[in-house]
Amino acid sequence: MGESNTNGYLLPDKAYQALKWLALIALPAVAWLVGAVGPQWGLPHCGEIVTTINAIGLFVGALIGVSQLTAAKPDGSGEK
Repeated sequence: MGESNTNGYLLPDKAYQALKWLALIALPAVAWLVGAVGPQWGLPHCGEIVTTINAIGLFVGALIGVSQLTAAKPDGSGEK
C-alpha cells in the first residue's frame, strides 16, 4: 500500500487504470470472443455467458464513472 493516491479516488492510480482497462477493453473483448467462438466449440449457454460478462463490464464501468464524477466535483473554491 505504498502507492500514493494523488488522483482523488479511493483507489490508487494503478488500480483505477487497471479497472478502467478491464471495463472498457478487456471484458467487452472477452464477451465478443465468447459470443463468436463459443457456439463453434459447443460451449453451452453462450448467450447467458456473454450477457453476464457484459453486465459485469457495465457495472465496473459505472462504478468507475461515478467515482470519476465524484472526484472531479469542484470544491467550491473560486465560485461566485
